[in-house]
Amino acid sequence: MIWKKNATETLGIKYPIVQAPMLGVSTPEMAAAVSDQGGLGSLAVGGLSPEDTRQLILKTKSLTDEPFAVNLFAHDNPSFTNDDIEPMRQLLLQLAQKRGYKLDAADLTNFRFYTYLDQLDILIQEGISIVSFTFGCLDQKSVQLLKEKGCTLIGTATSTEEALFLQEQNIDMIAVQGIEAGGHRGTFLSNTQLPQVGLFSLLPQIIKSVHLPCVAAGGINSAQTMKAAFELGASAVQIGSAFVGTEESEAIPAYKQRLVEAKDTDTALTRAFSGRWARGFRNKMMNDIEQSGIAIPSYPIQNSLTAKLRKLAQQAGDSEYTNLWAGQSAEAIMTKQTKEVFINLVKQYEEL
Repeated sequence: MIWKKNATETLGIKYPIVQAPMLGVSTPEMAAAVSDQGGLGSLAVGGLSPEDTRQLILKTKSLTDEPFAVNLFAHDNPSFTNDDIEPMRQLLLQLAQKRGYKLDAADLTNFRFYTYLDQLDILIQEGISIVSFTFGCLDQKSVQLLKEKGCTLIGTATSTEEALFLQEQNIDMIAVQGIEAGGHRGTFLSNTQLPQVGLFSLLPQIIKSVHLPCVAAGGINSAQTMKAAFELGASAVQIGSAFVGTEESEAIPAYKQRLVEAKDTDTALTRAFSGRWARGFRNKMMNDIEQSGIAIPSYPIQNSLTAKLRKLAQQAGDSEYTNLWAGQSAEAIMTKQTKEVFINLVKQYEEL
């Protein structure tokens, strides 16, 4: 089986396989393992402080000499008042009490929202050569600055309109995200309803409309789905859920167990956890928030409001009260190393 060449040459990698950036799950160890095997590891730093961003980059660089991508969130922060979020704040306090978690109003106030503009200098200082992003597009000044430093830019599109916009902004590659994909939707053009197009319908439409290399993302978890994406014109594939159950993953054991037991109908799109549409396993927290009738604040406000409760649940190994992002092809095997998962994908593809 012949591997596609254009993306590998652009990114300086051997195999056109990208490990999806999964904030809260993927780690420097995961990214380094994929990069060391010839793929493109991704380090998720969206919304983190400059200090945390630098530490994660330095850790990854200490583990591999191969290229890896750093993934940013390219969104605007909405304005809000305390009155806007008070109903949700009270709901979360009530839910925490019922669940047995100690949460008070002080945990749900005084949020600090970092943007990619706070992180840009770190990426340049650390010589990052590949930057991917989602939730929007970097501003033109930032695009020009990164490209002057020789950086390859990968934007995320969930519709043809978004892909055309990214091309107009001089972005180098497009991650085409189908509705099957786990985690947050990359949608950023708000003049239409949430695009809910399957990858294998969306991918050929975008490839027909733009002249940029495209990375297929959503439901890719096997040699067969990789081959299908390549046949439709993808230059590379992006894989996330298959790595969530690995030893290098930060996912709690109960989360990994859900992956082992996953069925195709177990995931749902929700705004409950973060205020932004995302796909994950349905659980009690998702249901309690959605069924409350209380308006869910926008991202990243809701994300910050629910953060402490989700962290308490994770520390307790409670999979019912934290987000469990997963795609529609989520089934995975626990405790395998990232290296082993990657090698198996390559081997199975070459055996087709």
